[in-house]
Amino acid sequence: MKSSKISVIIVDDEELARSLLREYLSHHSNIKIVADCSNGFEAVKAVTDLKPDLMFLDIQMPKLSGFEVIELLEEPPAVIFVTAYDQYALKAFNVHAVDYLLKPYGKERFDAALELAVQRLIGHQRNKAKKIAAEAQHGKHPLERVLIKEGSKVLILPVEKIDYIEAQDDYASFSAEGRAHLKMQRLAELETLLDNSRFVRIHRSYILNIERLSRLELYAKDSRTAVLKDGTKLPVSRTGYDKLKELL
Repeated sequence: MKSSKISVIIVDDEELARSLLREYLSHHSNIKIVADCSNGFEAVKAVTDLKPDLMFLDIQMPKLSGFEVIELLEEPPAVIFVTAYDQYALKAFNVHAVDYLLKPYGKERFDAALELAVQRLIGHQRNKAKKIAAEAQHGKHPLERVLIKEGSKVLILPVEKIDYIEAQDDYASFSAEGRAHLKMQRLAELETLLDNSRFVRIHRSYILNIERLSRLELYAKDSRTAVLKDGTKLPVSRTGYDKLKELL
């Protein structure tokens, strides 16, 4: 922590919810509220600029969810999720001891969550927020959109616009509407998140949106090429071909 007081950011799209958090926090002299954010984009900027110790983060928000806020942060602070979310997410929080406030909550429950966070911060233990957010997202199959940071901007890419994804070392290159967008993510992880009735791992380096497939061509013995509607050609492995046959 940067000072004797714990710096806190509040993130919730509902003013009433933020007001309640401010009221509860006002009873704790060791807390300093450094930002009050009404959406996920404000939260990402505030955390990046202010580097708070603790964040109270709503999950269900328009534009960016709480999980997506965490995904976009390189070094998220300790997090207390504020949520009316499904039980699978709460189980994930419990397993990893990341606390949450289930709406509606009272002051006693709030104080208990805050005390737990303070003890962790004193012990220099950060919440494993990125891991929690990723695992909770796994319960939201299939993935509906991909968030990609491009400089200071965030691209929200609906999965239906993706033509194919190519592995490039630790990055994935998403090809969509004639452009390629890089994100640090492995193809193996994406394969588990995407709708497997639409996206197929046709090769160790490629995942294809089968709606973009025009035809398959025999390239050599047991070697095939996927020809997309825009003329792009991608290699198809034997295993990838078997997967395609099941869907075509």
